[in-house]
Amino acid sequence: MGEIPFVEPLNGVRYGAVEQVSPLIRRIIANNPSKYSYRGTGTYIVGHGDVVVIDPGPALDEHRDALTAALKGERVRAILVTHCHSDHSPLAAWLRESTGAPTIAFGPHGLVALDDDDDDDEDDAAETEPDIKMKESIDVAFVPDVCAVDGSIVASSRDWTMRAVFTPGHTSNHMCFALDEERALFTGDHVMGWSTTVVSPPDGDMRAYINSLRKVIDRNDRILWPTHGNPVTDPQPFLAAYLAHRLEREAQVLAQVRNDVRTISAIVKVLYSNVHKGLHKPAGRSVLSHLVKLVADGAVAVDGGGAPSPKSTFVVPRK
Repeated sequence: MGEIPFVEPLNGVRYGAVEQVSPLIRRIIANNPSKYSYRGTGTYIVGHGDVVVIDPGPALDEHRDALTAALKGERVRAILVTHCHSDHSPLAAWLRESTGAPTIAFGPHGLVALDDDDDDDEDDAAETEPDIKMKESIDVAFVPDVCAVDGSIVASSRDWTMRAVFTPGHTSNHMCFALDEERALFTGDHVMGWSTTVVSPPDGDMRAYINSLRKVIDRNDRILWPTHGNPVTDPQPFLAAYLAHRLEREAQVLAQVRNDVRTISAIVKVLYSNVHKGLHKPAGRSVLSHLVKLVADGAVAVDGGGAPSPKSTFVVPRK
């Protein structure tokens, strides 16, 4: 198979427009830019005639209307959901009701985040980005009709085959989906085309995330289609850099604790000094996830004992 052509619109996003980005793939970008979703959620339609829809997106009337127009005359065979953050799954219920197609995912969301209050971040960010929504939330109502099994074919037609690739880490229920015919992987938020992924305990798990990254590297896909950001057209070096960044960040977090920088907020101020303050809370969640892993590894301890939390003080264990 030769090179698969694609269209890249993100430098000048046309919200609601249907773009044929490969022979089998169309994309519609929702008008929901934020610090989590970049320019917006990319909903993918795979196939012609018989189709699947991947990550129907947020509950926005204009995005629903764009999907309605794009799917006119099509037969939706399945609705695939990578995970149930509110920029990915809410329109799945409407699409299921209107088409009769089953929703397919690993399962519902797991544990709710320890600290989901972003009010301070929103106030800080609004000073420089007043038109950007800054809040990510969980679609706790989403429960799939079909719970996908890793490696299984979740939907197929004469022209396409969709396969489940379980990639926990960003969330405990995160599932990527592979299009066999184009060696393409729809990566949801596991791998994004514009930023690293927030891994927020207790549902997010850094060890699981790193293992899932290695799993995707071993797949050797031709192209990655994130729900947010640009497609990754040369996955191997991109993924290697993604993994190296996580491992480097873990080493940096450990070095800060060894240097007596003992709280998450203090570590974030050092390691993310060049990052907008409005992003410090999600950065703190990823730092916490690294610390949870480091505590489990025995490299770091919680001062006074107990489980790691956003308010914990961390120390190097005594030998």
